[in-house]
Amino acid sequence: MDQENQTVVTEFYFSDFLQFENGSLLFFVLLLLIYMFIIAGNFMIFFAVQLDSRLHNPMYNFISIFSFLEIWYTTVTIPKMLSNLVSEKKTISFTGCLLQMYFFHSLGVTEGLVLTVMAIDRYVAICNPLHYAIIMTPRLCIQLSTGSCIFGFLVLLPEIVWISTLPFCGPNQIHQLFCDFEPVLRLVCTDTSMILVEDVIHAVSILTSVSIITLSYLRIITVILRIPSGESRQKAFSTCAAHITIFLIFFGSVSLLYLRFSVTFQPLLDKTIALMFAVLAPLFNPIIYSLRNKDMKDAIRKIFCSQKIFNIPGI
Repeated sequence: MDQENQTVVTEFYFSDFLQFENGSLLFFVLLLLIYMFIIAGNFMIFFAVQLDSRLHNPMYNFISIFSFLEIWYTTVTIPKMLSNLVSEKKTISFTGCLLQMYFFHSLGVTEGLVLTVMAIDRYVAICNPLHYAIIMTPRLCIQLSTGSCIFGFLVLLPEIVWISTLPFCGPNQIHQLFCDFEPVLRLVCTDTSMILVEDVIHAVSILTSVSIITLSYLRIITVILRIPSGESRQKAFSTCAAHITIFLIFFGSVSLLYLRFSVTFQPLLDKTIALMFAVLAPLFNPIIYSLRNKDMKDAIRKIFCSQKIFNIPGI
């Protein structure tokens, strides 16, 4: 293509959103309710852990960090989805698209690392309980949490910088619900063989985390099955059940979305998987960690139903 005939793309158009008159209002209301629940639920977990001294231990601290990340992880994409459902102009600027990809994946990578740290924490607690307090010190927990965040936000920078240098000269239609690497890179008007390299990098990072977490929980389950007391065994299983459920939901949707390489799905299935990854996985986090955890339920009840908080003088 001649340079003079190229049109530089300054914004992208989300072509697969319904028009307002075609029923998008129903999806808008449903997505808004889900988003509000995600924000409220994860904030509730975060503050419950911070304000209840009984939950000041590594496991709950990691859960609170994960919930805090979920708040911003969903805020990167869902508000823009809501806007696209009710507005006629379903576009995003080139810079806005790059920023959405960067923060979405940086927060996602950080969450994956936190889930990996949580698996290691449960491994030490159950497989090496006598040395747990010595190994999982507050200092180490801070280092692991901080390291996960720093690595998560630095590892994506080179890829985003590289994408920002690529020529986009049309078309500008993104066939996805938000800006993501594959649908954006398909719009580049140059050699896109680097997409395969990018897929391999993503696959290695995902499989590394999945392998560590899987091996940790397999070892944990083996140790739990050897516990002679049925009550102790059930308590140990219940402690890990929430972590394993979140792990399966999070990395299951991640694998479907980013470990398929050249395999293509039907557009509807593709968007369903994206919704699982970006919306449904964060939706289940507060449900699983609050409704299935007695300590968390007690902490939430104590904080949000305490007479000290809601007591009004003169009543």
